[in-house]
Amino acid sequence: MENGERDNGLLTAQEKKVLKLVANGETNKEIAAALCISPATVKRHLENILRKLQLKNRVTAAVYAVKERMISR
Repeated sequence: MENGERDNGLLTAQEKKVLKLVANGETNKEIAAALCISPATVKRHLENILRKLQLKNRVTAAVYAVKERMISR
């Protein structure tokens, strides 16, 4: 699978930022602080990411981000 092939551009720029931070091991609270949004908004973005990419949880989302080279290993 090529970089980003599975999401086919479905993720918004903000969702991609959230996904990268999830893959780096950040908590929702830490992501919220980094992006200047509420933890509830982070949770909603993560729910959208999981739905759009058909993933089960934040661990599978982090694995996806690594496989898609969204972050360094």
